[in-house]
Amino acid sequence: MNKSYDIIIIGAGPAGTAAALYANKLGLKTIIVDKSKFPRDKICGDALSGKSVRYMRELGILDELPNLKGSTIRRVTFGSPSHKQFDIHLGNQKDNRTIKEGYVIPRKTLDNFLFEKAQNITETRQNFKFSDFLYDSNEIVGIKGTQNNQKQEINAPIILGCDGAKSTIARRLGFYTENSDNTTMAIRCYYKGVKGLSDQIELHFVDEVLPGYFWLFPAGNNIANIGIGLSKTQAKKDERKLTEILNEVTNSEYFRDRFSESKRLESPKGWSLPLGRIERISHGDGFMLLGDAAGLIDPFTGEGIGNAMASAKFAIEVSAEALKKKDFSKKMFSKYHQLVWNELGSELKRSTKLQNLSNYKTLLNLVINKASRNKDVQDIISGMLTQENTRKKLSNPLFYLKVLFS
Repeated sequence: MNKSYDIIIIGAGPAGTAAALYANKLGLKTIIVDKSKFPRDKICGDALSGKSVRYMRELGILDELPNLKGSTIRRVTFGSPSHKQFDIHLGNQKDNRTIKEGYVIPRKTLDNFLFEKAQNITETRQNFKFSDFLYDSNEIVGIKGTQNNQKQEINAPIILGCDGAKSTIARRLGFYTENSDNTTMAIRCYYKGVKGLSDQIELHFVDEVLPGYFWLFPAGNNIANIGIGLSKTQAKKDERKLTEILNEVTNSEYFRDRFSESKRLESPKGWSLPLGRIERISHGDGFMLLGDAAGLIDPFTGEGIGNAMASAKFAIEVSAEALKKKDFSKKMFSKYHQLVWNELGSELKRSTKLQNLSNYKTLLNLVINKASRNKDVQDIISGMLTQENTRKKLSNPLFYLKVLFS
C-alpha cells in the first residue's frame, strides 16, 4: 500500500488530532498513524487547562465536553505545607478573558473523543508500528512501518512527530535527550469512594512530597485521579519510591479519613514529563515535533494538552506555507519553532520560576496561608489561574512583599 499525503501525523493524542483538525480547515490532506488501538489509556492527571478549553472552542468541539464521562470544575483548592487552604472560584470572575469552568476527563475518554473527531475528517491507521523514514536523495519523503504484520509505506513531504514524551520519532532522528533537571516524575492512581469530592481540583504542597505536590482531582462517577509530581533530580535523591510517597500522603493524619472508605482501582502508574524549562530542537528537514515530543509541558502545572494544541496550530500554519512554496527545509520549519516559543516561551519561563519556588517551604506557607484569609491575595492567584498573562506576578519578588504586608 503506497499513498501520498500532504502531511503524515505520527501519534493520535491531543497534538496529533488537533493537527488533523486544523489541517482540515485549510484543506490539507493528512493521515494519522498510531501504535495503539483506541480507546486506550494515557497516564495523566486528566485536568484540562483554560488554554485547552480555548483551543477546543476554536476547533468547534468544546460544547461536547460536558457530555463526556468526567467532571466539570468550578473551583481550585490550594493547600499549604501547614495545611491551610483556600479556594479559587472560577465562575466568579467577571473578565471575559477568564475561563468560567474547567474539566477533568480521563484521557482514555478524552483522547478517544478527539480521535473520533479526527477520524471524521482524515484517514487513520491504528496498530501502526513505525519502523523508519523513507528517503529520496537524503530527503525525508515518508515513513514505513507495519500494521497487523503487513508492511506499509506512506508518502508525504512533511512528518509531524506527535508521539509523546518518549517520542520514537525524536529518538530515530537523534534529537531525544532526557535531562533530569528538566524532567518531572509523576505517579497516578484512580480511587473510588474518596470523601469530599466535589466540583474542585486540589493541589496540596505537603511535607511528604515537597518540593513536589499531591493532586486530588474528581474524575466522575465518584472516582478520583490522585497522584504526585516530583522533579527527577529530587526523586533520585529520595530513598523512597514514588509509590511509597503516595502511600505516605494518603495514610497521613491529614488525609487518612478521606481515604478511609476508598478503594484503589488500579496499581499506581508512573511516567516522566519533559518540561518546557529549556528549548529543545523541534524541527529539521521534513519534520516538526509537537506537544510532549517537543518538551512543551508546563513546569508549574505539569499540564501539556493546551501547549500540544498550540503547537499543532502553528505546525499546520507553517505546513500550509511550506506546501505552497514546496519548501520543506529546516529553515522553513524554523518558523514553527519561532511561533511556538514566541507564544509559549515567556509563560514557560515564568512557570519555571514558579516551579523553583516549591523548593521554599516558607514561601509556600506564606502565600497560601495569607490567601486563606485575604481576598486580595486570592484575587491575584485567581488571575494567575484564569488569565495566562497574570502568571508573571507570582514570579516577581515584589508579589511576596505585597503578600507579606497585606
